[in-house]
Amino acid sequence: RFMELLNDFLVCLIPIMVALDAPATLPLFVAMTEGIKKHERRTIIRQSIITAFLVTIGFVFLGRAVFRALGIMVEDFMIAGGIVLLIIAIQDIVQAGEKKHAASPTFGVVPFGTPLIAGPATLTTTLVLVGSYGYTPVILSLVANILLAWLIFAQAERIIKFMGIGGTRAFAKVAALLLAAIAVKLIRSGMFKLIEG
Repeated sequence: RFMELLNDFLVCLIPIMVALDAPATLPLFVAMTEGIKKHERRTIIRQSIITAFLVTIGFVFLGRAVFRALGIMVEDFMIAGGIVLLIIAIQDIVQAGEKKHAASPTFGVVPFGTPLIAGPATLTTTLVLVGSYGYTPVILSLVANILLAWLIFAQAERIIKFMGIGGTRAFAKVAALLLAAIAVKLIRSGMFKLIEG
């Protein structure tokens, strides 16, 4: 039984890791938290990780029922998440001067906790895996990936020091464009799936 659980855990680990994709989110996090104090950045990391975990766990247990009750499809969720990210990206691109994101008490919740970490890909992947392997290996794999994401985001301070203030500010605009591209991809994917369906 243990070996079977271990095997299922390892099988679930990789898809969730790919869907969560913390390394791809790290540049956005570095760029958008430049200029804030170390303890504030740690607070944002903690908010992001806890939010991502709670949202994903909640979705694993309640996702299908909630979507069914509201008449929502996964594609609708993808489009909505994409629109939220696109608005944030546009604000970042046109904003001049110092970034003010950290002033928001929900900055670690939205956009980092969700939809950047616990986005449509992560939520859909966990939901599909539960149907195939059950709750235990999926939840264990999710916990392992969340802890890994926490370790990755904890390196943000070192990256900012390496790049310097000028480097991170320049990169912030590039990161905002990347965020916009991710948003457009989410919207496009959701629309295509709706059309195909």
